[in-house]
Amino acid sequence: MLERKANAKHRRALLVLASLIVFATGCGTSRSERVSPKFKKEARAHFDHASVISGPFKTAQAVTRACLKCHTTAASDFMKTSHWTWLSSKVKIPGRPNKMRIGKKNLINNFCISVSGNQSSCTKCHAGYGWADDSFDFKRQENVDCLVCHERSGSYVKGAYGVPSPGTDLVQVAKSVGFPKRENCATCHNYGGGGQGVKHGDLDSTLENPYPSDDVHMGRYDFLCIDCHRAQNHNIPGRAFSVSVEHSNGLKCTTCHEGFQHTDRRINSHLQSVACQTCHIPAVAKKLPTKIFWDWSKAGDKTRVDDEHNYLRIKGEFVYDAKIVPEYYWFNLSMDRYLVGDRIKPEEVTPINRPLGDIRDPKAQIWPFKVHRALQHYDKTFHYLLTPMTAGKGGYWSDFDWDQALRLGAKASNLKYSGAYGFTRTEMFWPLSHMVAPAKKALACQECHGQSSRLDWKALGYEGDPVKSGGRR
Repeated sequence: MLERKANAKHRRALLVLASLIVFATGCGTSRSERVSPKFKKEARAHFDHASVISGPFKTAQAVTRACLKCHTTAASDFMKTSHWTWLSSKVKIPGRPNKMRIGKKNLINNFCISVSGNQSSCTKCHAGYGWADDSFDFKRQENVDCLVCHERSGSYVKGAYGVPSPGTDLVQVAKSVGFPKRENCATCHNYGGGGQGVKHGDLDSTLENPYPSDDVHMGRYDFLCIDCHRAQNHNIPGRAFSVSVEHSNGLKCTTCHEGFQHTDRRINSHLQSVACQTCHIPAVAKKLPTKIFWDWSKAGDKTRVDDEHNYLRIKGEFVYDAKIVPEYYWFNLSMDRYLVGDRIKPEEVTPINRPLGDIRDPKAQIWPFKVHRALQHYDKTFHYLLTPMTAGKGGYWSDFDWDQALRLGAKASNLKYSGAYGFTRTEMFWPLSHMVAPAKKALACQECHGQSSRLDWKALGYEGDPVKSGGRR
């Protein structure tokens, strides 16, 4: 593999040379068998808790107190993680003078927009009980929800503010606990943003019991999420760039495939400039559609029929698509980030998170992305994005009054609201790492270097396809 410190010019020349060699020898026979990765799944025991759980439990917190009698440090360990705090450690954000903590708790997005003021809906996916407002006690161990990650009954459903739905048999659920299955992670990660496939193009319910063609790791080798995302003291590695700006505590393909090399040196010569995911995730949303556009300005029309893939009165108009070819950008595993209160140019598209890196960056690779675009609220006087209150009393979903919802949301987010609002275009970028195809279904040479390339070479910094232009920029 090329050394990471190779200069950008040298890297691009090698990429071009590799491309020329591939075309000269013919793409049809260039792909060889891969070397088996060193990584293997660990065998794990599943302790039957039914004999040690008795109950009764009047509250979910009572279940947690029972768990902590044996697992004495579990809650204190978990409470140090972003799954609990919904914040990172202090990080440096490009263009900002000071480090700060960011996460779901205090950021804005372009699907459900903001947690602030919307806890009744958003914190259904918090691994805790009762986060209704700023008075929630993040230091109280019994507020930790052990069940959402460990229950195996299939009957556990969290309602408003993360409290179990009425009628939940807490004894039955507690007796079922074990190591997390795919379904435990899927409860929130497959349905984030208010529905299936709203946020992630590479995570949906097909991965709960997939075919190899859906995802080779989970479908062919029966991996669980925790086989790659291996927790230490309840800290689960992995980085969601919808809320992160850097890659600490992240995973790479080489985290498991350490020292991996293809047997074809021409493919290996691409590795410095092209992410593994680019070739091995040719498409996402393979069977179920994912949302690619959300127009909040169309909400409130009671004459239209609700249809989750086209229109909902409470949310507006959508565009979903399936079998999506990713968009490709240089990415050095860091992001720029819009923060609440940042000024915008309403006539232009505002990137909420933007992948950093370019053709001259030796740390950057060409990565595949799902891009979600939206029309969302901004303040016409102050020229920043607004955070409407949608859920709860007085929220838009109850009263269908945007002015009221924006006043309540601005107060929750500590923003000034002028009373004049409009809608502006935004975009968000999700780097893709799931729905990895079997090796034989990875991209072939001509899909990037053929007459109809899936890559926009000029946007990536080239004059055109480097095979034809000689790599000139």
